[in-house]
Formats: sequence, C-alpha cells, structure tokens
Amino acid sequence: MAGPCAVMPVPAVPAVLAVLAVLAVPSGGSCPARCVCASNILSCSQAALSTVPAPLPRFTAVLDLSHNNVSRLRADWAPGRLAHLHALLLAHNGLAFVSTEAFAHVPHLRHLDLSSNRLRALEENLFSDLPELEVLLLYNNEISAVDRAAFDNLGRLRKLYLGRNHIARFPLELLRDGSRPPRLSLLDLSANRLRALPAAELQALPAWLRDRLYLHGNPLACDCPLFQLVARGRRRRLSAVLDFQEELRCQLPAAPGRAPVAILALGSRELLNCSEAREAVLEAYLGDSVTLGCDSRLRDGHGRHWVTPGGDRVTEEGGNGSAAVLANGSLQLRALRPEDGGTYACRVSGPGFNETLYVELLVHNFTLHGPHDGLNTAYTTLVGCILSVVLVLIYLYLTPCRCCCRPADKPPAPPRDDSLNSSVLSATPNHAVGEPPPGPRAAGHRAAPGGQNGRYKGGGSPAMAAGVGAAREGPRAQRKVSDPDSVSSVFSDTPIVV
Repeated sequence: MAGPCAVMPVPAVPAVLAVLAVLAVPSGGSCPARCVCASNILSCSQAALSTVPAPLPRFTAVLDLSHNNVSRLRADWAPGRLAHLHALLLAHNGLAFVSTEAFAHVPHLRHLDLSSNRLRALEENLFSDLPELEVLLLYNNEISAVDRAAFDNLGRLRKLYLGRNHIARFPLELLRDGSRPPRLSLLDLSANRLRALPAAELQALPAWLRDRLYLHGNPLACDCPLFQLVARGRRRRLSAVLDFQEELRCQLPAAPGRAPVAILALGSRELLNCSEAREAVLEAYLGDSVTLGCDSRLRDGHGRHWVTPGGDRVTEEGGNGSAAVLANGSLQLRALRPEDGGTYACRVSGPGFNETLYVELLVHNFTLHGPHDGLNTAYTTLVGCILSVVLVLIYLYLTPCRCCCRPADKPPAPPRDDSLNSSVLSATPNHAVGEPPPGPRAAGHRAAPGGQNGRYKGGGSPAMAAGVGAAREGPRAQRKVSDPDSVSSVFSDTPIVV
C-alpha cells in the first residue's frame, strides 16, 4: 500500500490535451482532426494543413490556422456562416491568394492576421465584408500594389500593419480626411521601399495619428522637409520617432553610394544644415472669433481643460461667455479684445501620462495692422500719386477762363482815313480836332512843324487838317484823329511824353 506521499503517475501531455479537447467541446459540435479545441477557441496551428479543416464548429470564436500550408483562401473555405468568429489567424502559411468573397461568412471578424505570407497585391474591396474589423496584420508579405479602395467600409479599423513589404507609393488616402478609416490610430509602413514622403500633408495630421505613424527602415531621400517632420516629432515626443530614432535614416542625394545617415543629423553644417520649423503662432484681430486646437497625442483624454493667459480655467462643461471648450477639446474665443492675447495652455490627462500643450495668440489692433484697414500704406501711396496727377492735369488744361472781370466789348469804330496817324502800340483814346490836349501838354508844348521829333508826319498838323476839313468836308471835320504828341508803351497804358 502506497504511503501518503506517494507520487501518482502523470499521463502524457498529448493524451491530456485530447481529453481536454473532448471535454471542452460543447454539445452540438466536434473538434476537427489535428486541432485542439478549448471552449470556443479552435487551434489548428502547426498541423501541416493545406486546406481549412472541415467541418468547423459553428460556435468558434477564435480560429488559429497559423504555421500551415494553406496557400489559397477561397470563398468556400467556411461552408457555413460563422457568426461568432471574431479572430482569424492565418500567419506563416505561404498564402498567395485571397478571394474578395473570402470573408462573406465572417461578418463580425475583429482581428485578422495575414502576416508572413506571399501576398503581392491588395485588390479593391478586399475587406469590404468586414465592417467590424479593428486590427489588420499584413506585415512581412510581398505587397507592392495597394488599391485605393482596398480598405473601404472599414469604419472600425484602428490598427493597420503594412511593414516589411514592397510598397513604393505612400498610401496617402489612408490618412486624408474623408478617405481615412475614421478610427485609425496606428499605421505601420516601416521597412518598405518608400523614397519620398508628403511632408506637408503629414505635418498637418493630428498628433495622435502621427504618434503611431511608423516610417523607419525606408530608403528615404534626405531633404529639409523630412528633417523638420522628424524633428517636430522628437520635440513632441512622438512614439514613432523616439522608439525608432536610430532607424530613421535617409540617403543623401549628392552621395548615392554613401551609407544612409540619421535624419535628425541633417541639421549639421556637414550635411544639409537644415533648421527646425517653429510651431505656428495664431494671429487674429480685434473683434474676431478664433478656435485654438488642442493637438494632443491622446485621442480620447479623460480630462481636458484650458488655462487662459490670465490664469482662468476653462473646462469642457462650459465657458465664461467669451471662451468655451468645444466637443473636440478646442477652445473657442469670441469678440477678441487686446487683453485676450497671450499663451494658452491645454492640459490633457490620460491613463498613462499627462500632456500640456501651449498655443500663443497674438491679437492685433485692426486699425493699425489688421486686414480691416481701409487703406494700408501701399494703397495710400498709390491713391496719393493718382490724385496728384489728376490735380496737375486739371490745373494745366481745365483752369477756368478769367473773363468775368473783362469789360463788355465795344462796337467797332467807323473806318478812319487817317489811320496812319494811329499808333499800333497805343491804347490812348483819341480826341476831337480843335480840342486842346488835356493837361499841361496843351498849354506849354507845341508840335514842331513837319513831324514829331523832326520826323515827317504823313497826316499833317492838326491845325492844317482842321482848316482843310472845315472848308471841304463840313460835318466830316468832326472825326477823331490820333494824338500825334504821344507814344504808348507796349507794356503800359500810360502815354510817354516827348
């Protein structure tokens, strides 16, 4: 009889697993040969299978077919609908073909592992029958072509692993708003054949998506936008940069045969002497409304609040009238005032760490610098020049004629026979024959015979003209003649007496 401490014989492990498999299978189903069943888990790993075993229990929730020889996954691999299946593992099978209807019988699949196979292309709508899929593993294949609609209808996809493939075109549609799976938070494109990145588009992505955008191990071409993208990730302490900093390398364009250099070393003078891009500063004007974004690495932080430059706390529950926190965590400021300028802090708390982001707001006086100014400096100068030219033209060509001060025109004088006695240059009025010249000239001066100053006068003396005219012409003798004793200046109305 054995003692109390006697050791009972232990049966072989395969026998125990077989017994457990039989006992674990619920009624109404059977465990396929060469597979191990434990409750709703069906493990057929490393069973040298070339096809999917059949029949499969309808209650199967996890199906592990990894490390086999299943090279083709046809539409009829599952004879019936597996409504409870949420995880399918097909890694390390040499899988080279997957039918576009292969997942029609597993609509509730959430985890799909197709890694380490020989897939070469992802066709259109390949995964469209999996609206609940959350994790898709496609790394370590031979994928070189990715259709732009391959991941359509994946509204719940959170993690997509495409590393260690032959992808040469960056699938930007996976990151753009509108075409990106709405819940995607991890995209692995490491160790592919990418030579260029859309740096500007990637810089505009939210931090929570850039935090898990893995790009290390690609033969990237060195340039300053690439350096600024990686340097900004290091400054923000993004996991994709900090965890793989040594593997983020690029090839210098001027030295194709040289070994790849670290991207973060491009700021040195020996390489490209790139400078880091500074975070943008938000500028606004008096009376405007602005929204300050909280670009946190935590997509769904449990606690989020803002602190104004004055030290006031603004929470998600509300605001103080001019400031309010929106549903996405951004801070909205209305009717800006000069005192609203300054540095705002967004504080986010999560399960693993806390994060504080700073946003600087500059509020300009719109009457001096803002876009509301009616006339800026350049516009004012242009208008001033145009007005000056117009005024000069008006002065030169459109000056009104000064006729208001001129006397009314007199009727023309009758024809005169003694026009030779008139001075062309004189405006002195004539006086009648026989009248003495006015003033001292008439009393004290007598004209010399034959002309003035010894010059011959063709009209004769006034006395002779008066006598002859009285005898011959009668009334015509009253005509006026020019004063022979005065000469008028061209520039003056005052007669010059000689």
